[in-house]
Amino acid sequence: MDNTDKNILKLLQNNARISNKELAKETGLSTTPVFERVKKLEKNGVIKNYVAILDQSKLNKNLTSFVSVKLEKHSKGHLMQFQTSINRLAEVMECYHVAGNTDYVLKVLIEDIQEYKKFITEKMSAIENIASLETLFVMDEIKKETAVPLN
Repeated sequence: MDNTDKNILKLLQNNARISNKELAKETGLSTTPVFERVKKLEKNGVIKNYVAILDQSKLNKNLTSFVSVKLEKHSKGHLMQFQTSINRLAEVMECYHVAGNTDYVLKVLIEDIQEYKKFITEKMSAIENIASLETLFVMDEIKKETAVPLN
């Protein structure tokens, strides 16, 4: 990947709807080489998808929390079962298997504290093998980036 590819990626991360003509203008290439480079980046999996970033507050999803999950058992089967269960929960925006004092960290996006209570008591409590949960509630979002740094 050269600097032109990185420049294309930066431009696409800033505006995924940018046209090939605009990409060509910004990179100093003609449209055909830009198109070919983008297709190659897609084919190689560097570009995974194109998405719209939504304003969660306008969709009444005002409470973001990070939930640390400790499991009782850590066999491969238990880990896979937990991950399958988490992947079914729409409220879980992100899930990370981590090292340290906890096993997983979940980013949960919900309407309010009542919905959070329902999420914990009806959905998380139904998942087997959870030893404990600890929740951090976001009070203010200081920085949120979607673009991967390209140096």
